[in-house]
Formats: sequence, C-alpha cells, structure tokens
Amino acid sequence: MTWARLKDDIGTRIAGLTRPTRSDWIFALRTVSAGLIAILAAYALKLDHPQWAMMTVFIVAQPVAGMVLAKGFYRLLGTLAGALAAIGITTVFDANPWLLVAVLAVWIGICSLVSSLLRNPEAYGAALAGYTAMIIGLPAFGQPHLVIDLAVARCAEIVLGIVCAALTSRLILPKLAADAIISRLKRSILDLAAYADGAFSGGDAEKLAGLHRKLIGDVQTLGEMRTYARLEGPSLATRAYPVRRTIGQLLSALSAARALHAHAAPKNAALIPVRAELQAVVGELVAKPGALDDTAPWVARLDAIAGKARQMPDVAAGQDIDWAGTVTRLTIAADFAEAMQQVLRGLDALRSPRASRERRQPALVVHRDYRAASRNAVRAAIATLLVAGFWLATKWSDATGTVILVAVVSSLFAARADPIRSAWNFFEGTLLALPFAFVVGQIALPALPGFGWFAVFVVPILVPAALGMANPRYVGVATAFAINFLAFLSPHQVMTYDPEPFLANSAAVLVGILLAIGVFATVLPADPWVTVNRILQTMREDLARLCLHDRLPRRSAFESLAYDRINQLMPLLQNAGKKGDAVLGGGIAAVTVGLEILRLRNAQQSSAIPPETALSIANFLRGLARELLFRRPGEPQTATVAVARQYAAGIAERSVAAEMLQIAASLRIIAAAIEDFPDFFAKDRV
Repeated sequence: MTWARLKDDIGTRIAGLTRPTRSDWIFALRTVSAGLIAILAAYALKLDHPQWAMMTVFIVAQPVAGMVLAKGFYRLLGTLAGALAAIGITTVFDANPWLLVAVLAVWIGICSLVSSLLRNPEAYGAALAGYTAMIIGLPAFGQPHLVIDLAVARCAEIVLGIVCAALTSRLILPKLAADAIISRLKRSILDLAAYADGAFSGGDAEKLAGLHRKLIGDVQTLGEMRTYARLEGPSLATRAYPVRRTIGQLLSALSAARALHAHAAPKNAALIPVRAELQAVVGELVAKPGALDDTAPWVARLDAIAGKARQMPDVAAGQDIDWAGTVTRLTIAADFAEAMQQVLRGLDALRSPRASRERRQPALVVHRDYRAASRNAVRAAIATLLVAGFWLATKWSDATGTVILVAVVSSLFAARADPIRSAWNFFEGTLLALPFAFVVGQIALPALPGFGWFAVFVVPILVPAALGMANPRYVGVATAFAINFLAFLSPHQVMTYDPEPFLANSAAVLVGILLAIGVFATVLPADPWVTVNRILQTMREDLARLCLHDRLPRRSAFESLAYDRINQLMPLLQNAGKKGDAVLGGGIAAVTVGLEILRLRNAQQSSAIPPETALSIANFLRGLARELLFRRPGEPQTATVAVARQYAAGIAERSVAAEMLQIAASLRIIAAAIEDFPDFFAKDRV
C-alpha cells in the first residue's frame, strides 16, 4: 500500500510538469499584470527605456514572494554597484578607449569571481554588478557627461520594476516562502519515511535508489529556499535557523536508513524489536492522512525507540553474540530515530518560529571553490576584452550589443554546472522571441498605437511565457524569451516601422550569445568531473584533519561544510546516473564517517577509557588518514578496514561496558562505510 501511494504521488508530480497548475496560472497572470503596471508607470514618468521596467518584472519574477524580494533586493544592490562602477570607470578612463574597455573587462572578471564564490541570490547580485557597468558604460562611450544620466535612468527603471513585482507578489494571492518551505519539508519527511519503510522491509532496490535521488534533490531545493524566507519579513527571519538545522538532520536520517538497509541485521533478541518499531513508525507516517498535523506522538515514539536502542542488550556476557555488530546496528538505528525526531521538531519550529527559544545557531560553513571561481573570472574578462577589442578596431556601432551580451552571458552562467547548456537555452529563448517581437513591434503597434493595443498584443504572448517560467523544465528558455521579446520590442509610446535597426540589434544580440557559448567551450573549458574530484578531495582531507588535528571542530561546523559540499555535487551529478549516485552516496557516508571519527576523538579524552584503548584509537586514526590521503582507486586497500574490525572485536571481547562498545560500534561503522564506497575514500577517484 505504501509503495502504491508513493508511485501514484510521483506519477502525479511528473504529469504536473506538463500541465499548468492553478498556482502556475496565478504566477503567470500576476507577473504579466505587474509588467503592465510597470511599463504604464514608466510611460507616465517619461523614462527613456520603459522596457527595462517591464523586463525587470520578468527577470525577478518567481513563484514565491520571498524569492521575488530576494532577487529584487540583490538586483537593486548589483545595479547600484554596477552604476557607480560605470560612473567611476568612464569618468577616469574615457580619454583612452582601450584602457576603458580593459578596466571594464577586469571589473566584470572581479564580479564574476565574487559571484562564483557566493550563493543565490547574492551571486546574482554580484554578477549583475559586473555587466551593469558594461550596459551603462558602453552607451556613454565618448560622451562621459551622459554616464550619470544613463546610470540614474537605468536605476530608476529597475527600481520601478522591482517595486511592481514585489508588491504584486506580496499582495495578489501571495505564495510565501515560509509556507512553501513547510510544504516541501512535509513532503520530504513523508518521502523519507517511505524510503525508510522500504529499506527496513527489504523493498525494491531500484525504487529505493530513485527515491534516494529525489530526496537529495528536494533537500537541495529546501536549502536554496532558506534564504528567501528571511526576506519576507522580520518575523520570518527565525525560520531560517530551523531550516538550516533540519536539512542536515534529513540527510543524516537518510544516511542511517541506507546503512541499515545495506547491512541486514542479524537475528537476535536485541535488534529485532528496535527495527520492528522503527518500521512501524515510518510505515504509519506514510499511510496515515494528515500524520504531520501533530508531530508530538511521533516524536515521543521515536524518543522511546532511540532510548531503547542506546541501552545495552540484556544478554548474558558468555552468550555467543556479535556484540560489536549488534551495538553498531543499534547505534545506527538510534541515530536514525534521533535524526527523524529532530526533523519533526524542525517542522514544528518552522510552523511556530516564536515558540522556539533556542538562540544559539549552529555553525554555517560553506564550500568555496576558488579555482573554479578564478577560472570563471578569467574567462569572463578575456571574452569581454576580446569582443570589446573587436568593437573598437572595427568601429561597428551595432557591435555594442554583442559586447554587452558576451559580458552578460559569460558572467551570468559561468558558475552553472553546465554553462553551455544554460547559455544555449538562453539563445533558444532569444531566437524564439525575435519573430514575435518583429510582428508586434514593427507591424502591429505602428498601425495600432496606444497602451490598450500594446496590452492586447503582448498579453497573449507573455502569459504562455510566464507559464513556462513556472515550469522547471522550461524556465531557462521561457525566461530568455520573455526578457528578449521585450528587449527586441523596445516599446515606446510612439512606435514606428524601422526594421533595419531592429534586425541589426537582433543580430548583434544573437551573435553575442553564440560568442559567449564559444567562450565556454574553448576558453578554460570546465570538466564537471574535475570539479567533482576537487570537492571529493577536500572532503577526504577534512576527514584526515579530523583524524590528526589537535583541535576538533564543532560537530555542527563539520556537518554544515560537508553537507554544503554535497549540495555543490548535486547539480554536477544530476545527469551522471549510477556513477553519480555512488558519489552522492559516498558523500553522505563520509559525513557519517566524520561524525564517528569525532566520537572516537572524544572517547580518547575520556578517563573511563583504558590507555591501551586510547592508543589503539590513535593508531587506527593515523592509518585511516593515510588511506584517505594516499590510496588511489584500484589500488588494494590498506589494512584500515581489517584493523577497525579487529580492534572492534577485541574491545567487545574485553569489556561490555557502554563506553567500550560504543567505540567498537564507531569502528565498525567506519569500516562498513569504506567497504560500501571504496572508491569514494580513495585519492583522485575519477
């Protein structure tokens, strides 16, 4: 019954990708309405380029109000920074055109570097600061006295668009980020319960693998949404903390469930009841309608199961039993129960943020790939400089649009997992917008002028585009279509038939996008697997530092950084199939290994641990660090796994004290993780 419901749920979501939902229609109509209000206001204010106000609405448009506020806020900051940079650079270097374009290219490179090191929407603001300077600076070339007017006009147009988009998203049937986060978290909890139910009952391996991938993707989306809730209002700022904490607990519970599935429990009196109770809880969670409306009963049951799993088995010491194996599995079961319990508490904290009095937030550490960021910066600067140099050498006036588009695309998509695919989607949307803009702007509006006719012509075109923007499958092409349709249309209060500038500008834009794609393909091309290997190497080095470094990090700091790196791996591996699944599975297992290393390091400092056991732990950790740093894929494993199992067996034979058996369990968990993902824990995996 559980799997049938899960199959129906997944089928419904897949079907929903191609059929607009009610919320999609609300988003589309709200976005188009905001755009019309923005351009009408721009007409009333007699702004020079009113299309930028309407374009801004579509650029910042998002289904969730917090996303609009976040993207609009950082777009405003980026525009202001770019405008100030354009004023400064143009004022100082306008006398030397080659030096001017060189400095603009360097500025774009710097902004691309910063953008690549940040996360959305901050990254978007940094990229925007780079190419805004080009958008404002190039039209003012040779006329530095105009640059301030251009900067003020551009900022006014963009502010107008942001205000219209923000107000409509917040006032017209709003979909709040906080509500969206709660909804997605509830769905993720039920999917996690379905995965655990299948794992504990020996469910189909292929279905479990698919659900595992889906859960990781949903968790990534949940992490991205965390920022948006903070910007919807001061009262919602506290919601960011439980999301940050709950994301890690979700992945921890997923990792524990996978481990219990991979290592079938032996039949003994200590383990069977704990596993059966866990399966009963997760099965009821999935099967019971409205199960998450009240989490208190589930939290209480999970707390009782975790307490039972943490107790030592009530078995005579002389009985023939794998003490270390039993305690290992009980420890994993307790970890799952406690992580699931924390996830449910996180859901409650999201629903009632003021009810949570916890003020100390866990460490939030993020992964910075400085090598990739430097490559993106150099690539964007070189591409911009080369095309700008061609523009100066040929004095082709229409090439201004080419230079701007190269700067936009090479910086905006540089940090994407597949920048060529993202840029190509942008090109497809732009090319598709061209005939629509020509018919409306060059034929229809010159014959039937006025705002009323403008609305009649553009609404039937922009509503389907906005529906596409609400669909994750088509968002890239649809957004490019909407933005460039308005850019090509260039609506003014008086429209005239003048196809030559229209076609010249369109050609320059299309050539600029293609040149940027060529830059991605030829200038310092990025191999996703090189980036994957670099992240994996840093994860292994982190584990080695945990083994050897005198100063131990806070558990939350280690988990935060590790899970952030897993988030960085997800988009790089989304089309890698089973190979990608193995990497992601190994990454989550690496978090488990790190936590067990921390347990061993803390046990070393306990006075209840005999000196010879502390020495054994130290020797094992040194050997584990050597394996992590020096063994390559395909090479025979060192004795690390065998030593871990040997030490665990010896400890269990000498003592059945809780502290000693916990050490044995940690050693066995580390050994099992390395056995499950041997290549992940080897240097230079791919």
